[in-house]
Amino acid sequence: MNAAQLIRRLRPVELYGLDTVAAVTVVLICFTAAMATPADHRPTEPVWASVLTALAIGLPIAVRRRWPTAVAIIVTVAASLGLGLEFIPSFAAPGPACALILAFYTFGGAVRDARAFLVEGVCCFLITVGMSGPMLFARHTGPPPDAPSELLSLFFGALMIAPSAILGFAIGERRAQNALRSEQLRREAAIEERLRLARELHDIIAHTMTLIVVKASIGNHVAETNPAEARDALQVIEKTGRAAMYEVRKVLDMLREDTPFAPTPGLGDLPKLVEMASAGDASVTLTVDRPEGSAVDGIPESVQLAVYRIVQEAVTNVVKHAAPAHCQVVVMVGAQDVRVEVSDDGKRPVRVGAVGHGLIGMRERVALHGGTFSAGPRDGGGFSVTALLPVADPAAGGNR
Repeated sequence: MNAAQLIRRLRPVELYGLDTVAAVTVVLICFTAAMATPADHRPTEPVWASVLTALAIGLPIAVRRRWPTAVAIIVTVAASLGLGLEFIPSFAAPGPACALILAFYTFGGAVRDARAFLVEGVCCFLITVGMSGPMLFARHTGPPPDAPSELLSLFFGALMIAPSAILGFAIGERRAQNALRSEQLRREAAIEERLRLARELHDIIAHTMTLIVVKASIGNHVAETNPAEARDALQVIEKTGRAAMYEVRKVLDMLREDTPFAPTPGLGDLPKLVEMASAGDASVTLTVDRPEGSAVDGIPESVQLAVYRIVQEAVTNVVKHAAPAHCQVVVMVGAQDVRVEVSDDGKRPVRVGAVGHGLIGMRERVALHGGTFSAGPRDGGGFSVTALLPVADPAAGGNR
C-alpha cells in the first residue's frame, strides 16, 4: 500500500465500517464502566441494565453519519440517564465521553445553523445534570470518595461537547468551501468550453455561409444570361459547404473522448482560406512575412488556430460588409510574437458603435493569449483589424 492509498478519501462503505468498529469499542468501554463497583459499595444495577445502558450509549455511533442529530440526542440522553441513575459511576465517565465526542464531531460538521447551538446547549445541560445529580440528591452525608470535583461535574458536558462540535463545524465548513470551489471551477470550465466551441462554430459558419450567400446571389442573377458562371458559383458553394461540414465535424469530435484529435487549422491553411474568400466579390491577397530563424513549427497550435480564426473572421467581414473591395492580409511571424493585419479599401460606410459577435470573438481569442487587439475604420476609407499574439504562453512566464 503506497502513500496515495493511505491518504485517499475513504468510501462510504469503509466509513460505515469504521463507525461500526467505533460503536462496538464504545459499547465495550461503557459496559466495562457500568460493571465497575463504586468505592462506597452502593447497590449496583442488574447486568441487563448495564448491557442496555452500554448499547444505548455506544450503538448509535454506527449510524452517526446517517442521522447526526438523532444520534447526538440519543447518546446524550442515554449518557445523562446512565450517569444520573449511577448505572455508570461518575469516575467511569470516559466511556460516555468517547461516545459524546464522536457523536458531536459528526453533528458539528453536518448541522451548521442556529438549531445546532440549541441542541448543543440542551445536551450540555443534560450531561451536567447527569454528572451532578447523584452528588446533589444522593441520600448520604457526602459525595463518594471516587466522585469527581464539583467544577469538573459542572463543566463536564461543555468540555466533552463544545470542542468536538467546534472541530466538526470547522472541518464541515472547510469541506463545504472545497466542494463549492470545485463546483465553481467545474462551471467555469464548462462555460469556457462552451465559449470556445461557440467561437469555433461562429467563425466556421459565419465565414462559409457568407461565401455561400454571396455566390448564390451571383448564380441567381446570371442563371439565365450566363449559365457557365452560375455553374461556377454552384461549384464554389459545394466546395465551401463541404469544407464547412468537415470543420464542424472536427469541432464536434472534440466533445467525444474516443475520437482522436484532428489537426487544427494553422498558418499553413491561410492560402486556402484566402483562395476561398477570393471566390466572392472581394479580392483578397495574403502576405506571410517569416524572417530567417523563425519557423511555423515552433508556434503553438493554439496561436496558429487563433491567427487562422482572426483572419477568417476579418476576411468574412470584408466579403459581407465591404465587397466589392480589395483586402490585404499580412501575417508577420517573429521569434516572440505573431502580428496579424487585415485591411480593406471598401467604400461602404462603417457602422460606428455596432459591435458584432465576430469582433468580440477575435478580441477574446487575443486576450486568451495575452496579446493586444484593435479594430476600426481607416483614415483613407475601409476597415482595419490588427492583432498581436505572443508566441510564448504568458502563464508560463515566457518573454513577450
